[in-house]
Amino acid sequence: MSNSNLDPEKRGEDFKAAPLPEASSGNISESLQDVSHGLVLDRSFNLLSACATGITTGNSWAVLGAGIIASLYNGGPPGVIYEYTLVSIFYCFIAASVAELASAIPSAGGVYHWAVATAGPRYGKVCGWFAGWFNDLAWAFAAASNCVMCGNIMVYIYSLYHPDYVFARWHVFISYLIMTWACCFLVMYGQRLLPLISRIGSFLIVAGFFVTIIVCAIMPGKKGGGYATNKAVWRDWDNLTGYSSNGFVVLAGMLNGAFAVGAIDCVTHIAEEIPHARVNIPKALACQVIMGFVTGFCYLVTVFYGTSDWATIVDADSICPIGDMYLQITGSRAGTVGLLLVIVLPILCATAGCYITSGRTIYALGRDGATPFASKVGSISSRFHSPLYATLGCGIFLTCIGAIYVGSLTAFDAFIDSYVVLSTASYLIAIFPHLMSGRKNITPGPFWMGKFGFFVNTVCVLYILASCVIFCFPYTYPTTASSMNYTSVITCGLAFLVGLWWLVGRKNYKNFGFNFDE
Repeated sequence: MSNSNLDPEKRGEDFKAAPLPEASSGNISESLQDVSHGLVLDRSFNLLSACATGITTGNSWAVLGAGIIASLYNGGPPGVIYEYTLVSIFYCFIAASVAELASAIPSAGGVYHWAVATAGPRYGKVCGWFAGWFNDLAWAFAAASNCVMCGNIMVYIYSLYHPDYVFARWHVFISYLIMTWACCFLVMYGQRLLPLISRIGSFLIVAGFFVTIIVCAIMPGKKGGGYATNKAVWRDWDNLTGYSSNGFVVLAGMLNGAFAVGAIDCVTHIAEEIPHARVNIPKALACQVIMGFVTGFCYLVTVFYGTSDWATIVDADSICPIGDMYLQITGSRAGTVGLLLVIVLPILCATAGCYITSGRTIYALGRDGATPFASKVGSISSRFHSPLYATLGCGIFLTCIGAIYVGSLTAFDAFIDSYVVLSTASYLIAIFPHLMSGRKNITPGPFWMGKFGFFVNTVCVLYILASCVIFCFPYTYPTTASSMNYTSVITCGLAFLVGLWWLVGRKNYKNFGFNFDE
């Protein structure tokens, strides 16, 4: 299939192509490869900036720090370290499966278009629809999570120097809005700056990691409360969840690690903006996974050795537990503020990366007629060379999600916590058909696992199925209405809405220019 049916001057607003070929010998994936290389988005990224985007958006150690108190309930410091290591191993299988598909079909839609090809002409349309929407919603919730984490940190910093301060959630919401729209406008109007922002973010993450490691390794012995023992860091298991089975506690505790390492597909969404994407995207993904695990593991070990009084941290019910930890480690407000800013700055860059990913996904959906106002959402601004309306839509959506935080923290947490389930479910919709079809619907790219692919894909599918069930269990037992895990409710509710929109909007849906036979 040639690209003659594409009009580059329309910048992605109208895509028309020949009817879908017969689903044999990988024709769908070959056609998707051809269409995805009809230059629409500027290729402003290279391998270095793609790696930087993955490292920045993944941002594992900073996310681990910002949400560390939730992790401590599932086994204390040893539980956090071992659960993070275990979940990182499983995510290597997911990353390999994703890299294989990205190498075969490099597209801004990512998992959305892979699901079309792996499921074939009979189920590809509906699989692509659900995979695309699940993935986009997951990335939107990831951006919201980053914004509220930074909002909490900024309010906490203010409270350090104002002892009479009385916390109110709308204070965090103001910080949330500033961060949300700053990142949104940056991605909307600063397309040429995005590679630079990714490089700055990766520098901040790496530099911040070393600064934090050095400070947390030195300060406890000078001004802080002293070091924790080897036993406290590696052996003292402390189950605070109320569940009687420690095995289940370990599995449930993997959610916290998954939240930190789960941004697996972020670099795949810039595939149309990088040369030699079929080779470079798997390399960037591998760099992201390796850097994420190494920095996250070393960060956890260092911080746990630097914090000797965990009871005070857990019982404080602070809006920013990592701030209390840093205060204990450094014994200084100035040192605490410095270490917190080292977390905030890379998370700001990571949030811009989340906007890139979410915006590119909704743009790809709109380009294929799968969104409301598809002609706008699926277009590229000829002036700013970015999916302007798609990114703006993400900003509006995230503002609405942030407003929920003011009204109900439980409801807001329910949306944020569904990130891991929605993202892995979107991978499952693409990888499971790939496995069930004998891996024959995809024309292999440069990175192809061959006979080992069946094993890797099987482990990946089994892990996702098990984790999606376990991660929907209550966090503690017995539970209350405010501490209940509503992930299953939110996920099922969103799936229902996506299905409802499928019934209404599928008549205008032509996946990447293809007309599917009903």
